Amino acid sequence: MTKNKNPNSDKEYHFDNFFKISADLICIAGFDGYFKRINPAVSKLLGYSEEELYARPIHDFVYTQDLKITLETREEVYKNKPLLNFENRYLTKTGQIVWLSWTSMPVEEEKLVYAIAKNITHKKRIEEERNILLANLTKNNKDLKHLTYTTSHDLKSPVNNLLSVFDLIDTSKINDEETLEFINILKITTENLRETLKKSVDELSKKEELTTSIEVLNLNEILNEVLLSIHSLIVNSKIEITIDFSAVSEINFNKEYLKSIFLNLITNSIKYSKPDTFPSVSITSQKENEKRQLIYSDNGLGFDMEKVKDKIFGLHQKFHNHIDSNGIGLYLIYNHITNLGGRIEVESKINEGAKFTITFKD
Repeated sequence: MTKNKNPNSDKEYHFDNFFKISADLICIAGFDGYFKRINPAVSKLLGYSEEELYARPIHDFVYTQDLKITLETREEVYKNKPLLNFENRYLTKTGQIVWLSWTSMPVEEEKLVYAIAKNITHKKRIEEERNILLANLTKNNKDLKHLTYTTSHDLKSPVNNLLSVFDLIDTSKINDEETLEFINILKITTENLRETLKKSVDELSKKEELTTSIEVLNLNEILNEVLLSIHSLIVNSKIEITIDFSAVSEINFNKEYLKSIFLNLITNSIKYSKPDTFPSVSITSQKENEKRQLIYSDNGLGFDMEKVKDKIFGLHQKFHNHIDSNGIGLYLIYNHITNLGGRIEVESKINEGAKFTITFKD
């Protein structure tokens, strides 16, 4: 029986070309922490010559605030654990920050790590711009709703006063038919204006209810969705999360709002963890005066409440010098909660973490 022969089996392929022409960063690194081989894309992106990149340990090129998590993650790779989609920042020779997403495979017997990194700097910038746009749209929408309610409220009082005046007028003492007709027209017009104001507020409230759907949500299920979406971040940060929803397991709330609240609180705890300390978080629920509450606390950097208490939930308010800090997360959390009739309170001290108590409307 004749076997089918691969028509390309006799051809010589130069797989080394993949290494040289790839736009992604391809590296072979030793367990000693030095590059053993890099493709031209590495030198091109970071701005260093190959000689400079080979001469210094790899962690010299890592952005300072990402150094701790990078070294810890590297130790896990050395234990023969592959690394998928690990994100960190590097500094170029000119001092610019670039974001890289790494996939690394260790070969223990060779004491080598084979790695590919994608430059995701542009993606990170788009994400930041999107978050800023979302925050601005949320603020503008809230301001417009506030203006509508305020205008309606401010106009309602003089309209009601005007109608009261018409009720006080004794038309039986007015003999001029034209005057009586004018009074009647003014009264009808004023009544129509009152009805229009009432309809405007009612329609605004109905639209808000339609766009912000409320449903019964299981706290564990929503939190698990969020944790799954940031699985790599959770693993790489080594965050410890304690969860207890035994007191209250379900709430009436908007699903996307709740996911956003969990996401922003957890990522903030990771982002603002204390140096040389793994982040630790407690998420519990309780009932207080028949109100359902969510209690979130961490062991992070915390705040000086005397300095930040009046602006902690403001747009673009920054309280720590962190490269990713944009002053949007807490602003969104506050708006998600207050837009649905709830409230949020904060307790915190410098280097003693923060505690957020969220009280839901129902």
